[in-house]
Amino acid sequence: MIDLIRKALYYILNRPQKKNNVTFFGFPRGLQNVTFEGKNAVPDRCNFSGNIKIGYATTLGYNNLLAGNITIGKYCQIGADVAIHTTNHPINYMSSYINSNLFKGELQQLKQTNTVIVGNDVWIGHNVIIVGNVTIGNGAILAAGAVITKDVLPYTIVAGVPAKTINKRFSDTIIKEIEDLKWWDLSESDLEKIKPLFFKNFQNKESIYE
Repeated sequence: MIDLIRKALYYILNRPQKKNNVTFFGFPRGLQNVTFEGKNAVPDRCNFSGNIKIGYATTLGYNNLLAGNITIGKYCQIGADVAIHTTNHPINYMSSYINSNLFKGELQQLKQTNTVIVGNDVWIGHNVIIVGNVTIGNGAILAAGAVITKDVLPYTIVAGVPAKTINKRFSDTIIKEIEDLKWWDLSESDLEKIKPLFFKNFQNKESIYE
């Protein structure tokens, strides 16, 4: 009987919940700080603070921490244990300490507040940390464990601590063609019309239309 009660409680506490076409698994914290565009998936232990916008069909990973002014585009995939921080402690003053234990927290006003913008169709791997005032271009791939402190160009693969460019995914021509196509802004019916493009291998190609 005890096992049955435990199983029932586990199901109640962990069953997926749907709200505004967004699926929540478990009980993420700080959802009032987020604007969802729809078809999003938000796993357990995600924590949000600040002013956050998450684009259409973007899915998050377990234990994501998003804090600050953050905009994430459409069709992004974010792995587990990813953290995005847009604020920083003051470093040019007497102390970097901003908690309420010192001057009742008045030093919080000295915090640096930045913005992080993540483009569309970005893949962010497990345990990536994004800090500072950075922009991640469309189609970028951030390798697992990378620490992002600078802008990442569209369709670029970066890795390491701090992250460095490893390679471009495509030729400059193909990158421009995809950027011009803006497939992430198309309706589902229009996406069906160009569906064959998504099954093409662009390695060693010079155009998505070859």
